[in-house]
Amino acid sequence: MSVKRIFHLQFGTDGGTEQFFLRLTRAFHERGIEQQFAIRPGVTWRHELDDRGMVHEGYYLRRWPNWWLRTQLLKRSMKRWPADVVMGWRAPTARLMPDAGHAIRVVRLGDYPHHVRYFGNTDAIVGNAPNVIEHCRTLGWQGKTTIISNFPGEVGTSLVKRSDFSTPDDVPLVCGLGRFVPTKGFDTLLRAIAATPHLWLWLVGDGPDRADLERLVQELGIADRVRFIGWVSEPAAYIKAADMFCVPSRQEPLGNVLLEGWKAEVAVVSTKTEGPSWAAAHDESALFTEIDDVEGMAQALLRLQGSPELRAKLVQGGREQLAARFSAERIVDQYLEFFEGLRRGTSLGPNV
Repeated sequence: MSVKRIFHLQFGTDGGTEQFFLRLTRAFHERGIEQQFAIRPGVTWRHELDDRGMVHEGYYLRRWPNWWLRTQLLKRSMKRWPADVVMGWRAPTARLMPDAGHAIRVVRLGDYPHHVRYFGNTDAIVGNAPNVIEHCRTLGWQGKTTIISNFPGEVGTSLVKRSDFSTPDDVPLVCGLGRFVPTKGFDTLLRAIAATPHLWLWLVGDGPDRADLERLVQELGIADRVRFIGWVSEPAAYIKAADMFCVPSRQEPLGNVLLEGWKAEVAVVSTKTEGPSWAAAHDESALFTEIDDVEGMAQALLRLQGSPELRAKLVQGGREQLAARFSAERIVDQYLEFFEGLRRGTSLGPNV
């Protein structure tokens, strides 16, 4: 294995990208790869990097004070620790790619960039779903690409009791997970719950729309059966406590949460967004509804709630998809094969 050192540029806070970043860097660490990290200060997951390598904390993007000085210091640090791969997470990190040198320079994207002006020093783009790469092509990117998806976190042995959140054990429980922003469509899910009087809901996550969602819960009169759980480090344990899992997004390039639902072995309802439509099959590993279709989502949840056989079928379909396409071993192998191909100049690496 010639890839022995990876330097990561990750300036996000709390979200699916950051959770996958932690999983992938842990997997690289377990493969014996040395790593260093540039992150923003104050993130809740900082301690998880302690055993994986040196961490450089600072405000490096242009919208932050003193960004230019901090950027120069970071580039010096990268020169003192020559990596085989510099890996940026999200499009703006491409601005910090070294001008030249030993390292291959890769930007991993799980969302749609607004433009590709940042990518002048980038050797390749990794998209976690085909539509991400297609979007970059429409913006004018003509360089190397590959598609390498995500893998979900482990469920672990921790159990979440419904009683911890004032939820009866015998009620049909739906779980939703993600950042509380408009694109995640949690307002649609709340309206679907309001249309199904006997279903309860856990919303796991946080974000700028939380107050609006809490107000909507009051307006809809469903506060007695909706619980805001907050942001958690092991969401799969909360999903596993539910009977059904819902992905109500308006836009979802991949849908990490879909994989989380499969890993927790809970039947999934999802909107027909880009990523889930690529990863899952209707009536085989998920039930699909149209975006913003409150009635359709309510009916899909009721269909699942009334059919243990269908829930079991979807759980088995999700299990098979994870094993075939989204296992940790497969995804890590794909990254390392892609890096090796770029270094040799002989391969563009795997596509899924």
